[in-house]
Amino acid sequence: MAFDNLTEKLQNVFKKLRSKGSLTEADVKLAMKEVKMALLEADVSFKIVKQFIKSVEGRAVGQDVLTGLNPGQMVIKIVNEELVSLMGSDTTEIALKEGKALTIIMMAGLQGAGKTTTAAKLAGKFKQKGKKVLLAACDVYRPAAIKQLQVNGEKQGVEVFSMGDKNSPVNIAKAAVEHALKNDINVLIIDTAGRLQVDEDMMNELIDIKKNVDVYQTILVVDAMTGQDAVNVSGTFNEKVGIDGVILTKLDGDTRGGAALSIKAVTGKPILYIGMGEKLSDLEQFYPDRMASRILGMGDVLTLIDKVSAEFDEEKAKELQQKIKKSSFGFDDYLEQMNQMKKMGGLSSILSMLPGVGSSQMSQIEAAMDNNKLNRIEAIILSMTPAERSDPNLLNVSRKRRIAAGAGVDISEVNRLVKQFNQARKMMKDMPQMMNGMQKGGKRGKFKFPF
Repeated sequence: MAFDNLTEKLQNVFKKLRSKGSLTEADVKLAMKEVKMALLEADVSFKIVKQFIKSVEGRAVGQDVLTGLNPGQMVIKIVNEELVSLMGSDTTEIALKEGKALTIIMMAGLQGAGKTTTAAKLAGKFKQKGKKVLLAACDVYRPAAIKQLQVNGEKQGVEVFSMGDKNSPVNIAKAAVEHALKNDINVLIIDTAGRLQVDEDMMNELIDIKKNVDVYQTILVVDAMTGQDAVNVSGTFNEKVGIDGVILTKLDGDTRGGAALSIKAVTGKPILYIGMGEKLSDLEQFYPDRMASRILGMGDVLTLIDKVSAEFDEEKAKELQQKIKKSSFGFDDYLEQMNQMKKMGGLSSILSMLPGVGSSQMSQIEAAMDNNKLNRIEAIILSMTPAERSDPNLLNVSRKRRIAAGAGVDISEVNRLVKQFNQARKMMKDMPQMMNGMQKGGKRGKFKFPF
C-alpha cells in the first residue's frame, strides 16, 4: 500500500519508545525528529509536518505522559490522535438532496487521475443505496472517454447519457439534467474533461457548467501517486472552481501517500473516498481513524470486516461450516474460497489490514501468491472430474498424471496442491479448538496459508 515505507519507519521509532521504561523530554524530541523525517520522505509538505510535530510534542512532553505507567504507548496514542485530526477527524459522506430530489454531482480533475472510472464506481455506490443514477459523458476531448464511461456504466447497471463529441460540455450537461428530471433520476454524475495540467480553459469550462447547471456537489479526483502535486492541484481547483470534497485514487500503488495526509489541511475539504484498485468495486469510504491506524501499522480490521460483509453469503457460510464438520470439503469449495479472496482484493490486501503485518512480510506473501501460481491451481482443479473435486481421496497416481497433463503442469505441482489442500482441510476442522485454546491462553498455533 501507499504508506508501506512510512509505516515501517514509524514502527521502528515506536519500537524504540516502547523499549524504554521511562521517557525524558529529550527522548520524545529525538523520536519526533525521526517522525518528522519519515513524514517528509512520504511527501507531506514541510509546513504541515512542522505544525504536526509541534502539536504532538506540545502534548507528549507533558508530565502526565512522561511520568505515566506506559509513556511510550501514550506518545503513540498522541501521534495517532494527531494524525486523525490532520486528515479530518470525521468521516464525510457526499451530500445528497433530501427525498427523491435530483442531486447533481460534477466530477473534476486532471487527465489520468482516474476520473471517468471513479464516476462509474461512485454510480455503483449510489445504486447500492437505492438511488436511481445517471452518468453524463461530458468529456468530449479525450479519445474513447465516452465509450469508457458507457462500458463502465453498463457493468454497473447504470444509464449513461451521451450526445457524442460534437456538442459542448455545457449543452450536454443541460440536456442530461432535462433527461434526469423527466425520468425520475435521483443522482446525476457529470464526467467532465481533464487536462494534463491545470489550465484556464479547463477551469472556465467547469465554471461555465456550474453557471448553467445546479451543481450540488463538486468532487475533485486526484492521483495519490503524484504526491505533493495532488495537494497543489486540490488547492488550485478549490480556489478557482470551488470543491466540496476529494476522492484520492491509486492509493494501492507504490506511492509515498503524503497527499492523503495533506489535502484536508491545505484545502479544508474532506477526503470522501479512496481508490484501492482497478475494479469497479475498489472504492472505499475514507475513514481518517482507520487510515491513521493503517499508517501506524495497527491494521484496519473494521475495513476488513466491511469487505467480508460485502461478499458474505450467510447460507453459503453455513453450508461450508457443515462440510468442514463432516470432512466433505472438496476442491470446488477450495476454488470458491480462492475466488472469494480475489473479490476482496487478494490475500495481500486482506493481510495488509491486519495488525503487525509489515511491508517485508507483505512482499514475501506477494511473491508466494503471484497470479500465475493461483492460475495454475485453478487449472489443476478444473482439470479434475466433478467426482474427483468432490472426493479428493479418489486421486491415485494415474488420475494425477491425467490431471497434470490436462492442466499443463508437472505432476509434482498436483501432488503439492493435494498435500496443501489436505493441510487446509485439517486446519479448518481444527480451527474451533485452536481458537478456544488461544482464548484460554494456550499455545498459539502456527498459521501457514494453504496455497
